[in-house]
Amino acid sequence: MSERSSDELEPRRRRVPLAAPVAAGLAAAAASALAASLEWELPPEVKIGAAVAAALLVGLATWASTRHHPRRIAPRERFPRAPDQWPPVPEHFTGRTEALAELRGIFTARRRARDVAPPLVVSVYGRGGVGKSALIARFGQEIAGSFPHGRLHADLRGGAGTPVRPEEVLIGFLRALGVRLTTDPGGLEELRRLWLTWTKGHKILIGLDNAHNADQVKPLIPAEPGCAVLVTSRQPLFLNGTHDSRLGVLSEAQGVELLARLAGSARVVDDLDAAKEIVRLCDHLPLAISICGGRLATREQWTMREMAGRLADERRRLDQLELAPTTDKSVRASVQLSYDDCTGMQRRLLRLLSSLTSPDVPGWVAGELLDISGLDGADQLEALIDAQLAECSGTDQTGAMRYRLHDLVRVFAAELAAEDGEERRRAAVERTLSGYRRRAEQAAQDRWPQDWSKGGRRADVEGQVHAGDWLNAERLSLVAMVHLARQEELWELTWGLARAFCSLCHSLRAYWSDWQAIAELGCEAALRMGDRRAQAISLLDRAAVQGGLGAHELGRADAEQALELFTELGESWWAARARRAVGMTLFSDGHLDQAQDHLVGAIAAFRAQDDLWWMARTQRNLAELRLAERRPEEARELLEDALAVFKDAGNRYSEAQTLRAYGEVLAARARGLRRDGDQRAAHDGFVKAHLSLDRAGAMFRQRGELWEQARCLRAAGEVGDPSSGLRELDFVRRAEEILAALGDSWGVARTALSAGRALARLGRIEESERELRRAVQAFEELDDEWWMALSLRHLGEAHLDAGGAKAALEPLRQAREIYRSLGNEAGMRRTLELLRKAET
Repeated sequence: MSERSSDELEPRRRRVPLAAPVAAGLAAAAASALAASLEWELPPEVKIGAAVAAALLVGLATWASTRHHPRRIAPRERFPRAPDQWPPVPEHFTGRTEALAELRGIFTARRRARDVAPPLVVSVYGRGGVGKSALIARFGQEIAGSFPHGRLHADLRGGAGTPVRPEEVLIGFLRALGVRLTTDPGGLEELRRLWLTWTKGHKILIGLDNAHNADQVKPLIPAEPGCAVLVTSRQPLFLNGTHDSRLGVLSEAQGVELLARLAGSARVVDDLDAAKEIVRLCDHLPLAISICGGRLATREQWTMREMAGRLADERRRLDQLELAPTTDKSVRASVQLSYDDCTGMQRRLLRLLSSLTSPDVPGWVAGELLDISGLDGADQLEALIDAQLAECSGTDQTGAMRYRLHDLVRVFAAELAAEDGEERRRAAVERTLSGYRRRAEQAAQDRWPQDWSKGGRRADVEGQVHAGDWLNAERLSLVAMVHLARQEELWELTWGLARAFCSLCHSLRAYWSDWQAIAELGCEAALRMGDRRAQAISLLDRAAVQGGLGAHELGRADAEQALELFTELGESWWAARARRAVGMTLFSDGHLDQAQDHLVGAIAAFRAQDDLWWMARTQRNLAELRLAERRPEEARELLEDALAVFKDAGNRYSEAQTLRAYGEVLAARARGLRRDGDQRAAHDGFVKAHLSLDRAGAMFRQRGELWEQARCLRAAGEVGDPSSGLRELDFVRRAEEILAALGDSWGVARTALSAGRALARLGRIEESERELRRAVQAFEELDDEWWMALSLRHLGEAHLDAGGAKAALEPLRQAREIYRSLGNEAGMRRTLELLRKAET
């Protein structure tokens, strides 16, 4: 998917700090009132004056709020809230004076350097359990003030056997920066370009923990010199331009100090030799020493000498065993010793946690695994943390604390999983999966209630925001849980988790690759269940993601199969939804005549079901189709009905979407009036169109919906008001900048078409042709024949309007052939009209 390189330029506002917003607000309000007065019963001369005043006030609003000169988007504008994903520093962090001094020296030298073209990348490598993660967490806290635009962190799980793909990390980082990828950005290369775009001009600290190899890390390094990357790994990564630093074990003094911090200074002083022996038996590894110290802290009756003796016995036993080289014997010995001293419930919790494949979990999971209350489960989890067998990985976007096992501890616990018995282990996993399903379904219903039941309860903004935050926090864990449910052949849970995940992704238009993969698992689970209703719902979920990815034929096949199943089952409401989905895939492929039959049928079915929300949404879809057929009057009536429904329900998002479509229809009507010679009515129509689009854009700005704002800007650039040509071109350019930054390659192609038409209206035919041919090429690469034909038709029309009848023939004939293959009668009629004009 193509994107253009962007310096994230945004036109500069006039320097009127308070006058601009005040003038804009008053002007817009007055203009809205004056535009509304055009509908009142007033004398003609009064109406003319109102129209002129409204136009002037719209101009004032635009002057006061429109940008004129390029400038970079300010960091505060780009990221309203700087993300901070940095993990907490262990309370008992000890020593590492030399390592910290080395890191400070590297950063100090970087600040003083003149040539800072590449970003600073520091790699800390060393054996497992040596304290690499703790060191990076500590140093990241120390230098936080140098990175005002945020700190991002990811566990790459290189030591866990299932390394995280760089694509998953980039998607998570971009979401944390506030980038809503409402269309599929493509693969790693496309995500990498977006990452470079959104980190440009910013100072962000990136932490990459437990890297597997250099290939996993390279795509995650930004190009911005103000950024810095801290990486940990077991082996050196040998990245170009990287400062590689090997972290060794603690010195004896540092090891004893760490033990004293955990077990108590007095006990160490009482038997310093035994403390030194413990440090030696732990191979001076911080993880092993911390586990021993944690156990001593919970066993006040144990002496240092007793702990050293137990540890020596365990080391001798391990030396006699044939063990896989996955865990240092020093770590294994300390873990075994601490594990043996845990209660039976704590040992069981550790074993069960190792059976979960998610990178980390919230606290409630402990209660589900043990089949006890959430509070009691949290107490058991805290006991494991006190024993240094589990660790806190930080607080997520919802404010919940998350927990994980060190990968060496996880390996140890997994080796003992058989002690629970298969039936008992499976029951614990099933309870946890059920807990995730309940929470996922609650979040999905809070985010998009209309996807779950007829009519759907009214969604509140706070609930919708929290649901989005919950998915962002739980995405990797939720995906892991779906796969775990499938692995365990718990098909009903697999299906339920997949259904909730797909609904959340659909409502947010996010996480496309995960959405597609989980939709496939949902279909598989429904088939294994033998539940035809579940199968039809999963087909509809899969059709949605396939349509969004441009696979319209596959999406239509799924939607048609779902429609057949729902009809056989007598599920009228679901059948109406499937009928709408079929209509939308036909519309997307340019089969307007077939599409309208399905959309009209769906509207009638929703009306019969008394589901006003889905009826109104489908009316908006049909209105967009009517607009494509050049039937704006019918579109206007449909949209006015839909607007009334959304306003009455308080659904601001759907209202804003409908206002945008309404503005497009009003613009089309105004253009028709102008062609008919009614300049006065056309002028009024252009004013109303801009007001509708401006209002829709303002509503989306309040919600932070950047993609929807870009659509409003593009629509404003297509109004076609001859008195606002340059301003409309500016709207289009701004829309393209946003869409390119969001990785929406289809949206960029669509905006190239808009730019070509805006330039044609200004009489800049050569520039117009370049933009329209860019659109043709882009739609051809995207395999979108309908929009390719439309771009060719507008190219021919631009030449025709400029007096170049001969130049118009080739693109018009190409458009005719595409419309013929699509069976698009409306497009064919308009193209033939233009061809006749060109040929005569």
